[in-house]
Amino acid sequence: MKRSNAAALILIAVSFFPLFAVQAGEFDLLDRTQPEVAHMLRNHFRTLAHEALDRRIEQYKLLKSREQILLRQKVLRKRFRQLLGGFPKRTPLNARVVGKLPGDGFRAEKIIYESRPGFMVTATLYLPVSHAPYPAVLVPCGHTENGKAADSYQKVCILLAKNGCAALIFDPPGQGERKQILHEKGHSHPVNLAPFKSTSEHMVTGVAPILLGQNLATYFIWDGMRGIDYLQSRGDIIGDRIGCTGSSGGGNQTAFLMALDERIVAAAPGNFITTTRIKNDRPGPGDAEQNIFGQTKYGIDHPDFLLMRAPKPTLILAATQDFVPIEGTWIAYRQAKRVYAKLGFPERVNIAETDDKHGYNQELRVAMVRWMRRWLLGKDDAITEGDLTPFSDEQLQCTPRGQTLLVDGAKSVFDIYREVERRLARKRASSGDEFAFANMSAEIRRSVIKELAGIGERVDLREFSGEQLSSVTKDGYQVQRFVLKTSAELKLPALLFVPNESTDKATIYLHNEGKAVEAGTDGVIVRLVKSGQTVLSIDVAGCGETQMKPWRYGSLSGVLGPNSAEFYVAYMLGQSFVGMRADQIYAASRWLSGRLRRFKKVDLIATGELTVPALHVAVLNLDLFGKIKLSGGLDSWKSVIDTPVTERQLVNVVHGVLRYYDLPDLRAMIPDGRLTVIDPRGAAGKRLEHLIEK
Repeated sequence: MKRSNAAALILIAVSFFPLFAVQAGEFDLLDRTQPEVAHMLRNHFRTLAHEALDRRIEQYKLLKSREQILLRQKVLRKRFRQLLGGFPKRTPLNARVVGKLPGDGFRAEKIIYESRPGFMVTATLYLPVSHAPYPAVLVPCGHTENGKAADSYQKVCILLAKNGCAALIFDPPGQGERKQILHEKGHSHPVNLAPFKSTSEHMVTGVAPILLGQNLATYFIWDGMRGIDYLQSRGDIIGDRIGCTGSSGGGNQTAFLMALDERIVAAAPGNFITTTRIKNDRPGPGDAEQNIFGQTKYGIDHPDFLLMRAPKPTLILAATQDFVPIEGTWIAYRQAKRVYAKLGFPERVNIAETDDKHGYNQELRVAMVRWMRRWLLGKDDAITEGDLTPFSDEQLQCTPRGQTLLVDGAKSVFDIYREVERRLARKRASSGDEFAFANMSAEIRRSVIKELAGIGERVDLREFSGEQLSSVTKDGYQVQRFVLKTSAELKLPALLFVPNESTDKATIYLHNEGKAVEAGTDGVIVRLVKSGQTVLSIDVAGCGETQMKPWRYGSLSGVLGPNSAEFYVAYMLGQSFVGMRADQIYAASRWLSGRLRRFKKVDLIATGELTVPALHVAVLNLDLFGKIKLSGGLDSWKSVIDTPVTERQLVNVVHGVLRYYDLPDLRAMIPDGRLTVIDPRGAAGKRLEHLIEK
């Protein structure tokens, strides 16, 4: 690595940015007024998801006997844990009661425990006033800013406590007293401390753990499991009579917990259970903690969260007018009912449906409490709710200043990410570990890269057929317009710039903002063409004319990028955008070499987010490429771990990749003299003050 002075850096950087852009629309090749074009990438991944879910249905139909069902449960639970990245060893909870509150027919205790060392969980334990011990219900929160203090969730807990069951409700990361991103400057009230609302913060905090082979859900679930540990540690709780219920995001957590933690006797997930097929269409993939790597690929759908625990008692809570599609809820229920019946306990799974919108309303609360009383207390009787008076946010506050991160010694989820990354980095560089990336042979390294990024898995993405449209004649060169097609029915617009007097040199140009950005009078493409080079500029999937209009996480498009919904559907299929785009770049190089056979090797130039897939394909195909130039791209995945709020890095992350390599490791695989990296960026988009040449 060589460091240039500022002046040289500016001169080199300017050579890669146009002074005059091409006229807007001059080289538009796709009719984006057509839905099949505008939604091409979305439709592509939905089709793949539907195919995978069809395969799951075929597997489900094979479940005929008790033995087959039990084996399927074992396989799914093991796979689910693997996809989450596993859980850490249990460490001391350091649990403490920090306050007590009297209630009308119940009482409450304010609790803090540590699910991991320094990772503080704020909670409230609602207790009956009758004699102990009591069964207990874990209550994960749905998406509310004040978390455990939200009125509807308090009413769930109060109603349980008034009917003989203790209830432990806790703040998830990003909610209540557990905001993970705080303003740098203080504010007078805890509610003003965080720049992101709960759902948004979950999306922001969900990017980095992907690189570690984890998911934000890994942390949510572990918080809940340690909550059960805390309940079982108390003398006033009956440790083998534990329930779990939650609504919306809490319903999601309940579904995951009840599938994985066998201590949960009775469960009631609310406003969450549907089917992935329908949910992908509307409202779209869920928040970061709801989308698990490979779950669709390996046949884990919403009904499977119920099937994994069969025949333990499970009540689905649903609402007819919910944005969670109710028709999917009934499909999931029917699938579960048939399995429970095969196991001999059809009465242990049921559904309570209210004619209402999304939320844990009174009808669902009453149905849930009756269900818990039936299976935890052995009492099957009708109950009523009556008037319930929740506590104020201030009364339930567990920490002195309203946020765990303002407590000395507290860790954020980002602190834990960094700790994990540092351990992985040491292991990757270990001279004594034969499995460390640095000690692998070049052949094994390439195999690891391919497997992790999913490069080469999709044969249908690695060959193009070209449909030539009309050409445009310019001063000294011709622009041939193509739509390159894969057998997967992705159509990628491309421009082939052919000089009138050509040399034996060719370049593939990839700009993250579109193929024509550098096609202006003084743009990089035109300068290359006028030097005699043939240039192929292409919009790979999700860029230029193929970029999706944000439709699911629109308010976060500046942080996540425009293709974030499609990313998560692909992620649940076990695929990465890096791998998909690398395959397309490979196909483009093959297509160019096949069309113009005089080129033995082509140079490769990529900008912005396309530098990551370009680096991958270059490392794997050094025989196809000559010079490689990467401009304005991500310097390292470590930067993603170290940067709480990243800028459009979602499409650049690969699940579990930091267990094996980082981007500098790939750059080191390119022979000297062939790689130039200009204007490298950190994960927040800020320029780094160095120039990399190899």
